[in-house]
Amino acid sequence: MKKIILSFIVSALSICGFAQKTVTIKGGTIVPLEAVKSIRAIDVHEGESVDFKVCRDVVIDGVVAIPAGTLAKGSVYEAKRSTAFGTRGRLGIKVKYIILPSGDNVNFTSTDVYIKGPNRTALSVIIFCFTCLPFPCGGKAEMKQGYEVEATVANNVTVNI
Repeated sequence: MKKIILSFIVSALSICGFAQKTVTIKGGTIVPLEAVKSIRAIDVHEGESVDFKVCRDVVIDGVVAIPAGTLAKGSVYEAKRSTAFGTRGRLGIKVKYIILPSGDNVNFTSTDVYIKGPNRTALSVIIFCFTCLPFPCGGKAEMKQGYEVEATVANNVTVNI
């Protein structure tokens, strides 16, 4: 009898130990992200993939729903280099989704990163008019490693933790 009770207790504990908890990540939840590496507009092309990572755990109902370090994917939608006429460089990245360790996919609303370099067009024209020297280049657009952005979850997603 003791063996049966002991095996029942061990079975119940093992089932509880492996039970998964479901959590709903609500639409509008803010997910803090940071750039994994530096990206320069001159080095990327439109449509190219860009990685971000979650910089702090997202806790829902006392449970870590999105752990820090989870990768998020983005895509370059604009990459313009600075020109010799002082026009600034531009870099636009749309943060799209994150894949959780459980395999669940969480989509983001239109979360954009848009970086512009300094515009030097007026300076270029003045220098050329008075000195006939070549135009200085405009400022370069660069997203540094560690650049932080907050992404917003698009819709409710139920995930297993």
